[in-house]
Amino acid sequence: TTAFGALLRCFPCQLLCGGCTVPPAPPRPPGALPPAMPAPRCRLPPRTFHSYLPRSHRTYSCVHCRAHLARHEELISKSFQGSHGRAYLFNSVVNVGCGPAEQRLLLTGLHSVADIFCQSCKTTLGWKYEQAFESSQKYKEGKFIIEMSHMVKENGWD
Repeated sequence: TTAFGALLRCFPCQLLCGGCTVPPAPPRPPGALPPAMPAPRCRLPPRTFHSYLPRSHRTYSCVHCRAHLARHEELISKSFQGSHGRAYLFNSVVNVGCGPAEQRLLLTGLHSVADIFCQSCKTTLGWKYEQAFESSQKYKEGKFIIEMSHMVKENGWD
C-alpha cells in the first residue's frame, strides 16, 4: 500500500510541503464517469513579487517568470554588451538580488561588479557596477546591466 499511497500524492505539494495525500476514490459501477479530482489539502503559495510597477507604465519583466524588473524611465542606454549578447543599462531595478562583488576585466576596463538575479526564479540577469577604476567609467557606479535575452517588454509598448 505504500507504493499506491505514493501514487496518490499531489506532485506540486510534494515539491513545496512534502506532499499531501489524496483520499482514495470509492469503487465505481461499470460504465460510470470518473469523479472530479479532489482539491489538494495544501495550497500552493501565491506568486508574489517584492515590488509591482504601475500597469500604466512601460516596463521590463523577467522573461522566465514575468517578475517586474524596471520601468522604461529608468533606462540609461541600450548600447551595452552583456556576457551573452546585447544588454541595457538601468538606473534602478526591482525584484533582483545581488551576489558578492568581484573584479572583472570588461570591454571598457576593470570594474568591480556583482551579479544580479531575479528574486522570483533565481535566474542570473546581469550585474551591478559597484566600482569603476577608470574616471571615464565612474558614471556606471551603482547602475545595473540586464541582458536582453532575460527580459520582456510589457504594458503599453507599440
